[in-house]
Order: sequence, then C-alpha cells, then structure tokens
Amino acid sequence: MTREEKSQVIEELTAQLGENTNIYLTDISGLDAATTSKLRRACFKSNVKLAVVKNTLLEKAMEASEKEFGDLPTTLKGNTSVMYAETGNAPAKVIKEFRKKSEKPLLKGAFIEEAIYIGDDLLDTLVNIKSREELIGEIVTILQSPAKNVISALKSSGGTLAGIVKTLSEKEG
Repeated sequence: MTREEKSQVIEELTAQLGENTNIYLTDISGLDAATTSKLRRACFKSNVKLAVVKNTLLEKAMEASEKEFGDLPTTLKGNTSVMYAETGNAPAKVIKEFRKKSEKPLLKGAFIEEAIYIGDDLLDTLVNIKSREELIGEIVTILQSPAKNVISALKSSGGTLAGIVKTLSEKEG
C-alpha cells in the first residue's frame, strides 16, 4: 500500500468516525469465509456496517478525528473490525446473537454517544442500552400518564360540571 493509498484510507476512516456516533471495535479473526459472510448478512439486516481495518490506519484516523476516544486506541491489537450503527445497541445485539453459534466476534471496545466502553465483559450492558428514540418514547409515556388520569376522571363522571366537582371533592376527601 503506497503512502497516498494509506492517507486516503485514513481520510475515509476519519470521515466515518466523524459521521457515526456509535462505533464498535471487534475481533473477528479466525472466522472462516462462510461464517464471516453470515456475520456480514446479520449486520446488514440490523443496519450495521462492518469493515475490517488496519490498526495503525484506524489509530491515525482516531487521532485525526475531532472526537475524544479516550483509551479506545489501546484495544487496537491483533485483528480489528469496526461496526458502525445509528442505534447504540444494534451492534451489541448482532454480536450477542451471532455468538450463540460462534465464539466470535469479540468486543474490544465501543464508542457510543461519546461514552467509551472497553472489554468483552460489557457486551450485556451494551445490549441493554436504550436508543435515543426509546428514551424519548418512555419520557412521553411518563408525561402522558397524569393527563390520562385527569381525562379518565372527567369521562367517568359523565363530563358534567356537577360530576367534575363531585369527582374532585371525592379525591380531596
């Protein structure tokens, strides 16, 4: 690989790191071609991009990126694959499901919404991380609860002013 090719790869990796808020570093070494192909299909179905990268080039891209990757570059040993996803827990779910039939991929580390996770032992934690949309949905549900209670109280009293006053007086008493 020439210097020009390397710098082009670093630029592309830096751009991908900048565009994605959820980045997983994994080890898929030792998987045969058929198993790797199955992993790629599983990633595609879950809207996860999988790319095999050279550690030195990824490390240089991390340095060039405006993001703070903390200790994540220390995991760049051996073979490294990068998983990019829009949903924070999607790659973790793919890894966990895939490992029911295979020992790999191993989780080296992850960068999720600026938080850094290092080590395969955190896989279950990452599977349970809620996406931004899930959290917003929970907040909306929580905020709707008091309004639903008032509406149901009004409906149960027939909606008349006397019924409303009666319902309110019973709640106070």
